[in-house]
Amino acid sequence: MDVLSDDNINSIGVVGIGGVGKTTLIKQVAHQAMQEKLFTTQVYFDLSWTRDSDKLGQKVISHMQEKLACMFGWILKPWYLNESKRAVELKQGLKKEKVLIILDNIWKEIDLEEVGIPSCKDDDEKECKIVLSSRDGELLSKGMGAQICFPVETLPPKEAWALFKKTVSGGDFDKWVVEEINNPEERSSIAIQVAEECEGLPLAIVTIAKALKDETQLAIWKNALEQLRNCAAGKKVYSCLEWSYTHLKLEDVKSLLLLCGMLGGGDIPLDLLLQYCMGLDCFDRMKSLEHARNKLLTWVEILKPSGLLLDSHEYREIFYEDSSLLFMDSKNKSLQMHDVVSGVARRIASMDLHRPFVVREDVGLEEWSETDESRRFTFISLHCEAVNYQLPQGLVCPELQFFLLHNNDNPSLNIHIPITFFQGMKNLKVLDLSGSGFTTLPSALDSLENLRTLRLCWCCNLVDIALIGKLKKLEVLSLEGSAIQQLPDEMVKLSNLRLLDLNNCRQLKVVPQKVLSNLSRLECLFMSCSFTKWAMEGDESNACLSELNHLSCLTTLYIQIADAELLPKDIQFEKLTRYVILVGHLQGSKTDRALRLNKINRSLHLRNGISRLLERSKELEFLKLSGTKFVLHPLDRESFLELKHLRVNDSPEIQYIIDSKDQRFMQLGAFPLLESLVLEDMENLEEVWHGQIPTGSFGSLKTLNVFSCSKLRYLLLLSMAEGLSKLENLSIISCKTMQQIIAYERESKVKEDEYAMTNLQLFPNLRKLTLRNLPQLINFFSHKVLFSKLEVLELHGVPKLKNVWYHQGPFGSSSSQILHVCPNVDAGHSYYPQYSFYPYDYTYA
Repeated sequence: MDVLSDDNINSIGVVGIGGVGKTTLIKQVAHQAMQEKLFTTQVYFDLSWTRDSDKLGQKVISHMQEKLACMFGWILKPWYLNESKRAVELKQGLKKEKVLIILDNIWKEIDLEEVGIPSCKDDDEKECKIVLSSRDGELLSKGMGAQICFPVETLPPKEAWALFKKTVSGGDFDKWVVEEINNPEERSSIAIQVAEECEGLPLAIVTIAKALKDETQLAIWKNALEQLRNCAAGKKVYSCLEWSYTHLKLEDVKSLLLLCGMLGGGDIPLDLLLQYCMGLDCFDRMKSLEHARNKLLTWVEILKPSGLLLDSHEYREIFYEDSSLLFMDSKNKSLQMHDVVSGVARRIASMDLHRPFVVREDVGLEEWSETDESRRFTFISLHCEAVNYQLPQGLVCPELQFFLLHNNDNPSLNIHIPITFFQGMKNLKVLDLSGSGFTTLPSALDSLENLRTLRLCWCCNLVDIALIGKLKKLEVLSLEGSAIQQLPDEMVKLSNLRLLDLNNCRQLKVVPQKVLSNLSRLECLFMSCSFTKWAMEGDESNACLSELNHLSCLTTLYIQIADAELLPKDIQFEKLTRYVILVGHLQGSKTDRALRLNKINRSLHLRNGISRLLERSKELEFLKLSGTKFVLHPLDRESFLELKHLRVNDSPEIQYIIDSKDQRFMQLGAFPLLESLVLEDMENLEEVWHGQIPTGSFGSLKTLNVFSCSKLRYLLLLSMAEGLSKLENLSIISCKTMQQIIAYERESKVKEDEYAMTNLQLFPNLRKLTLRNLPQLINFFSHKVLFSKLEVLELHGVPKLKNVWYHQGPFGSSSSQILHVCPNVDAGHSYYPQYSFYPYDYTYA
């Protein structure tokens, strides 16, 4: 920690062998640094996925630049498409921030200047600290310019044994030994020997301990010990991982682990795994894609406790938000695999007679194109580095099921695929050519009659895919980010297609009629940032939305609709379990059941299928809602019970959010799961809640933001405020008639009462309070209010505000550090000053 605080050092190296605990140490130190407020934020990069690349190119630089920009909410201007220009902008921005940047698992030298990360040579700025980790100390000190390197050694015997005991027993080793086995003394002795054989490597210790944790037979423990003893020195971690793999009880779980190993280090998105596994028929022809998804999650949860698969802690939702709709409700949408585990998985698979696969660079492919060994390959993952890559005329791989061609995100890569290339791969089921530079689907695919999954993501030159109609067994087709301008008529032949991903096909303008309606088995359709040219009924220029009624298996849908007038009256969406439907020019979603609706007339557009979706949604947004004075109208007692986010904007006809006099709300309460409520530009909104509030309503609300609601005299009645125990962020801005934040139920008007001498503790978890441009605000409530956890207070343009809290101030402790108080600014002007920072509590009264 002293080094991180040293202003003379901004580049720190961490060195150690694989499995020694470099990543764990770095994350622990980073966590402590953030707790001690040494940095305002941190950015973590796992670069283990660069191991299989001979050189680091655009993919690494672009990935790091995009992530840095997203982390800070920066928008890289359109003309900064050149990496060097992006680097200049990022470097200038990072010099202004106190940031901890972690580059973990470095295999090749990275020029930080090319990324835009200030290096140790920049003596003018030391705000940005960089932590680097690698197995190669010379790479860090000489190649990366680390000013100081810390070696991470193996654990001494006592610490190694303590880690083993904690992992295998959950903390109470003596109790665990006695309870779990008839001969505790012997197993305890064997456990000590197993721990010793792990040579102090945390990865080996944790992996073997987790594998043995639930084993009660001494023979299994003895077998593990024997295998470790027979392993050569320096190879113990590999032996532990192999033993753990061998003792996985399900063959399907083993196959999934090997597949993850083949995909290499870095993040492994769950939606990508699902597409691959569907193509490989890992789910034994399951009835539905939903069942396949659940089975995949089950296998993943089996592997996580073993330590063989890990949750991803990268911010990959930035990049996979839309295509992860199937896994939006999962805690993590991506997985990671330790690079040592990945290496072991590859070695196991290469020696497995039933599952041989290869991971090769772009050299030597022709050397084994006609060998006997290639005839037994089932998996091939090929990395291409050359700009003009020439594949051989063909590979004789009759058992091949999976072919993945990496181009390292090089858009200039031009891969020539000979027409005969796939003729010796008749059993190929999964083909991933993502990122390839061809304009027309290679005719070589014509021979792949058993293909089930085809991925052509981010093929930025691809415009012609007419050949796709010959792949009649295709179940998964992903064209995400491709340059196609229209779907071919030949797609009507894909009667087995179950998942179609058209996300980010921004140039897609034509979807011929009857193409979608003929995909009779389609279960998932993704069209985010894609096709929006839906036709009206009777217009044959494009597909119309009523075609979706023919998709009886459809359960997952992401679409954008330019105008509410395009919604057919008889649209049927009852079978949808996951959906994001955007009407108008709205984007994005936080949940897997979202409606975001622009220029909607409730009486004209919200009926039948759409109305039912409305009530089952987790996320709702209305912009320019008309045809009603209430936002929400329940149709039954189950209405809106799962709603988490509600936003209403620019809807002048709305007077109330909901009418609680409706008995269907009174019986069960309203919005028990609602986490955020945002109301903006509602010029005629009179009350948030009209009538008596049912018990148990709004109990999960964390964020309440109100902006420019000119008729609101108060925000909440006391009965409602008392139920907001989880509220953390309250913001009220530019409400020109608001006199009081909280009012009594029977107050006909707000009075400037004499304040009582007792404090009322409302919002026990409130951390941020913003009151801005409220010219008529007299007080927060008729009684003094204590905010015991308040950390941030902003008061701007509140000239009549007399009091908010009582003598000791609003803070329950002295931990609050961020505060801006400016009550007498002219409320007639928009005033958005910079925040001020104070090292002590500040009371305004």
